[in-house]
This record gives sequence, C-alpha cells and structure tokens, in this order.
Amino acid sequence: MEIKDLASLVRFSEERMQKIEVFPSPYLRYDLYTLLPGQAQRLHVHEDADKIYYALEGEAILTVGDEEALLPEGSAGYAPAGRRHGVRNDSASPTVLLVVMAPR
Repeated sequence: MEIKDLASLVRFSEERMQKIEVFPSPYLRYDLYTLLPGQAQRLHVHEDADKIYYALEGEAILTVGDEEALLPEGSAGYAPAGRRHGVRNDSASPTVLLVVMAPR
C-alpha cells in the first residue's frame, strides 16, 4: 500500500505552473498542479480522457469549451474528453489543484 502526504509534495516555480505526479499508474493520472498568481495551464484537448480538477488550496479559473467559471477552494470541475480545457490563477494567492485524468 502506498500513502502520500500531498502537502509535502507541493512545490512552486516562478517560471511556470508545476505538474507533480502523485501516484504513477498506467491507467490514470493523479497529479497536483501548483500555480502562482498569473500562471496558467494552456488550453488543450484530450480526445479520449476525462479530467477532474479539485481545488485543494486557493482558487482558479477553469475553462471548458467556451465556458469559464471560478473554481473556489473545496470545489471540483469536470472537463469531458474531447473538450478544450485549462486553468489559470487570476488571484493574488497560490493555488494547488488535485487533478485526476482517466484513462491515462
């Protein structure tokens, strides 16, 4: 069994958003994304995979297709396969997201 303290994995970079793999798996991605104010994940598409963003700390703007919404701390947002999506931190505080994507 593998148990990890997510807080101990968090790291930020002034250069760009960080994508931190929590558990390696051939079936899904289970990652932390860390964004300093002003940082973003570029908009992109996964044709065959769904993605869920959960805001552990701070908040982010989630884009899915042509829609944008605030993803406040404690909430989750869903980006279905085939839809353009991404996140950005427009706030004044760092953001930590738990991101699950399946299949990998």
